[in-house]
Amino acid sequence: MALSRFWGLFLIHIALFSSLCFAEDPFVTYDFVVSYITASPLGVPQQVIAINDKFPGPTINATTNYNVVVNVRNKLDESLLMHWSGIQQRRSSWQDGLPGTNCPIPPKWNWTYQFQVKDQIGSFFYFPSLHFQRAAGGFGSFIINNREIIPIPFDTPDGDITILIGDWYTRNHTALRKALDDGKALGMPDGVLINGKGPYRYNDTLVPDGIEYETINVHPGRTYRLRVHNVGISTSLNFRIQSHNLLLAETEGSYTVQQNYTSLDIHVGQSYSFLLTTDQNASSDYYIVASARFVNESQWKRVTGVAVLRYSNSKGKAAGPLPDPPQDEFDKTFSMNQARSIRWNVSASGARPNPQGSFRYGSINVTDIYVLRNKPPETIDGKRRATLSGISFVNPATPIRLADQFKLKGVYKLDFPTKPLTGPPKMETSVINGTYRGFMEVILQNNDTKMHTYHMSGYAFFVVGMDYGEWSENSRGTYNKWDGIARSTTQVYPGAWTAILISLDNVGVWNIRTENLDSWYLGQETYVRVVNPEATNKTELPMPDNALFCGSLSKLQKPQDVSSLATSIVDGRSRLLFTVLMIASTLFLIYR
Repeated sequence: MALSRFWGLFLIHIALFSSLCFAEDPFVTYDFVVSYITASPLGVPQQVIAINDKFPGPTINATTNYNVVVNVRNKLDESLLMHWSGIQQRRSSWQDGLPGTNCPIPPKWNWTYQFQVKDQIGSFFYFPSLHFQRAAGGFGSFIINNREIIPIPFDTPDGDITILIGDWYTRNHTALRKALDDGKALGMPDGVLINGKGPYRYNDTLVPDGIEYETINVHPGRTYRLRVHNVGISTSLNFRIQSHNLLLAETEGSYTVQQNYTSLDIHVGQSYSFLLTTDQNASSDYYIVASARFVNESQWKRVTGVAVLRYSNSKGKAAGPLPDPPQDEFDKTFSMNQARSIRWNVSASGARPNPQGSFRYGSINVTDIYVLRNKPPETIDGKRRATLSGISFVNPATPIRLADQFKLKGVYKLDFPTKPLTGPPKMETSVINGTYRGFMEVILQNNDTKMHTYHMSGYAFFVVGMDYGEWSENSRGTYNKWDGIARSTTQVYPGAWTAILISLDNVGVWNIRTENLDSWYLGQETYVRVVNPEATNKTELPMPDNALFCGSLSKLQKPQDVSSLATSIVDGRSRLLFTVLMIASTLFLIYR
């Protein structure tokens, strides 16, 4: 009788525990083994960074409010951090995977990321954030689905397809890094990859024989969601599919006003969702093209990615010339007007039931204004560096967030200027002092000669304006205060500005940077420090138990037993098993 009572109570406790843990906040768990493999995406054998021996890496697939656990095993010969670009890490900048918040994972070590994708939906990607490693791969897509109770603002697609595009060099990332360290520019890329593969041989002169290319298989008369990410180094790409329209539906976690494009410029670090309807006659396969923008196209013809869209009833291979890119060589406003046309769908629900537009950003008073101006790389203390407002950022040996946790002095300066410095440029660890629950206006002024994209961790900001020339107070008269798109990465055209608005409601230390990997590596970034004066776990989670220590806190770091991963990998399943055993043993002691 006692034994049956024990088992009955045990099952009741397990049912209650399961409903509490999984009905509210389910877990998804991934194991990432990050290592080098040899691949030849452009026909030249080279070292690339793979995850679980795959290049690109696997897709992380979660749903709003899920807990994501990623066990990362670093099998590279250098330190590693994984950054989840566009994932806001609500209350937990500890998990952002950038040197301002995290100590790097040493070679042969394991580290487990755990974070909640709180109040987010949409299309994102991840990548390694240290040592120019993104130029060698290590990237993959990150999907956050709507909860079932929240309708998506279009019919459920017949399929979901990820497309990763990006410029590519056949030199290893260590050689590219050395070139930058030696004060050299990287020069023209060797090509563009689509899902880690080189171009289809559309031209015998430009494309050598034997290169593996990507094929996207579809059925006629259906609609597919294409999630397209520019994971490259520094090249803006025009994306198009021969004879098909691209119906824009979402970008970086925001549903957009739906409109058709024959092609769209996708800048470094940006992500878009398109709805593709397979309504053509399939007389042959169709070209999928990602070609370089804002360059001398006659010299950059080989910097073109080409894949194939193949209907199940296709009658032959793709042939003939590629579909034309925008004919705007002498019209610098075409691409900007296209960017301005991307609007927020204010009536659609995002991660929450209420419409996206219920947050009326245009009526909130601005509390902080920063003008962040870049310029071409310049020499500082004998080194070629990139700057933001006259400051080239130097990553501290001890991460900023860790320094705050242990009240260390002198690690950084909370003095980033609201306007660009007028004196000579300098190298500093200078950080923006953000006002918790403030509303920040940031003007990104691009005085460089090339396109830049800027990203901010921890937030989706509102893109409210962009134009050529120098920003002034009068430029605010052109701002879109109703349906400017909310996203995490925006383009800034050369000789132009882009204005963004940010609601600083997420406590932590958040990176703002150029996504152009060469300029980022050379120091064009800073951090925004947002602190709640009343310390509480409701606005920021405690430092994780497995936090790594480095810099002036290195003495706190315990050695890791790299021979046994079993003791270092703790995921949702392990915690569940542990709790089940604890419940069982407690009940057994009570009712034995």
